[in-house]
Amino acid sequence: MKHNTLLAGLIGVAAVATGVAAWAIQSRTVASSESKAPPPAYEDADALLQKGILQDQNHDPKAAARSYQRALDLEPDNKVAWFNLGVVAQEVGNTDDARAAYERSLRIDPAFPPALFNEALLFETSAPDRAVALLERATDTDPKAATAHLHLGRIWARKEDDDKAAVAFRRAVAIDPSLINEVPEEFRDSASPGPESRD
Repeated sequence: MKHNTLLAGLIGVAAVATGVAAWAIQSRTVASSESKAPPPAYEDADALLQKGILQDQNHDPKAAARSYQRALDLEPDNKVAWFNLGVVAQEVGNTDDARAAYERSLRIDPAFPPALFNEALLFETSAPDRAVALLERATDTDPKAATAHLHLGRIWARKEDDDKAAVAFRRAVAIDPSLINEVPEEFRDSASPGPESRD
């Protein structure tokens, strides 16, 4: 389950990576009126991001990490490359490197929901208050982040704050009804969409 969540995050970011890189290339092209083509380094960084995503999808985390690191050599402030480097580290159980990579991504963009969410997963059981802070930042930035609401609910349930847990579970299920099966049994009735559900 955890691996699938991380991989889903990575796949979801594949689209983000393309969008971010395309936006960056376009803005750099516009900024340079003398040249109609973007500088090769930026094209290479985007290609390396895409290569790394494919390598990770093909279960080659070492090669993926090398591709992301090469992209960072070209663009040290690429939040998506840092994030994806963190995902690979987290997938292989290297939580210290994952946390460091997510932190680098968040220094570049403090409101980057994927990095906030995945870093929160690292703290969910060991430092739940820190995980809550990260997840709340993620949901503030992206209120439709259903899995972030779900994880908030789980943390609140473990902390025995049933009211906050119920609200978080309701929000998660309202956004993505398929998450109802992920909600603990004792909260399912209150989380189910219906006229009695309210925040």
